[in-house]
Amino acid sequence: MSSELITLFMFATMMVLLMTGQRVFGVIGFVGAAAALLLWGKGSFEMPFNASFQVLNWYPLITVPFFVFMGYMLSESGIAGNLYRMFHVWSGPVRGGLALGTIGLMVLIAAMNGLSVAGIAIGATVALPELLKRGYDKVMVTGVIQAGSSLGILIPPSVVLVLYSMIARQPVLQLWLAGILPGLMMALIFGAYIYIRCRINPELGPALPAEERARITLREKLGLLKQGLLPLFIFGTMMGLFMTGVTSLVESSVVGALLATLAALFSGRLTRGVLEDTTRNTLLISCMFLWIILAALCFSAVYDGLGAVRAIENLLLRNWDLDPWTILILMLLSFIIMGTFLDDTAMLVIVAPLYIPLVVRLGFSPIWFGILYTMTCQIAYMTPPFGYNLFLMRALTPPEITLWDIYRSIAPFFVLMVVGLVIVMVFPQIALWLPNLYSGR
Repeated sequence: MSSELITLFMFATMMVLLMTGQRVFGVIGFVGAAAALLLWGKGSFEMPFNASFQVLNWYPLITVPFFVFMGYMLSESGIAGNLYRMFHVWSGPVRGGLALGTIGLMVLIAAMNGLSVAGIAIGATVALPELLKRGYDKVMVTGVIQAGSSLGILIPPSVVLVLYSMIARQPVLQLWLAGILPGLMMALIFGAYIYIRCRINPELGPALPAEERARITLREKLGLLKQGLLPLFIFGTMMGLFMTGVTSLVESSVVGALLATLAALFSGRLTRGVLEDTTRNTLLISCMFLWIILAALCFSAVYDGLGAVRAIENLLLRNWDLDPWTILILMLLSFIIMGTFLDDTAMLVIVAPLYIPLVVRLGFSPIWFGILYTMTCQIAYMTPPFGYNLFLMRALTPPEITLWDIYRSIAPFFVLMVVGLVIVMVFPQIALWLPNLYSGR
């Protein structure tokens, strides 16, 4: 059997098993191990165990539980709620100001946690009720929360980019730096859209009433600013120590987790319940990533042994005579299609063994491709009918917001995110300027 047919068979088997509802890591690991056993005999059955040793030798993976712990500590303790109160007070006088503040909240939540799930949970439980109470259009604000929460997998410390760096064998710092400008660019695009739309149609996002603004003193506003910027200070301290070489990546993640815990302690919010919920959520997320990486490495080893990447390269470049940009666009389209029914980690693990070596052979930067992959994940999260964020949002919203409202809400943001993706494709330096600057220094 040729490498192309083996590849097709492995992918088809994987998709069938995933449709049965089995665990992603179990399906990927099983297909990889079974394919190795059938191709090379019982000696190759040790490949999953060899993959575990690769994980144990990759020290940056230790950062995942600390970053996840930091984010959950800030959100579970209620410190993240201060962020929204700060945006509420400072941006309320502007039409659509609370929606703009929600985007700002999502950016900071992304910087605290690195996962889109945390952003959408906080946005739906903290921001959404306040926005609806203030008379904001329910369709618009539902889209704002979904779009803003998607920034969590792009802005550092993105846990998804940590996984990509592991599979693609790229420096995680380079990927984090590459995600900063595209993430801020997307936040600015969302903010500009909200501002312009609310200026044209004020009833979509009314400003905070003058009498309510008058009741808030300058001292209270400054106090809220201090409380709201605390998470940003924690993130800045952690990244500053790392960027200046004072601490390693692992040590910086420990600093972030420690500062978040101290912030909760000194604010009087470090209760037993908060610590228990934070620890449990950290364990769940960390174990999920560990098992997925183990399965991915086993699957990748089979691909390397087959030479499937070279076979697919010959098929696309020589037999079909496709140019590199056409192949890249097809890759991104496949991410969007798969992302409608798979999460980002499963999607990356399934196609990374094939796509990443091919991207390098086509002459593209794997760092830049990592950002494009992440941006397509953001789009896929909000693509009907099975977008991950759509159903998560439905589970968290009040009954007056229907699934049809959620579907309608993402239409303009889907277009904006596609525009952002095209901009980064046309101008790669948006993603590569900071990594190149840091490397040159």
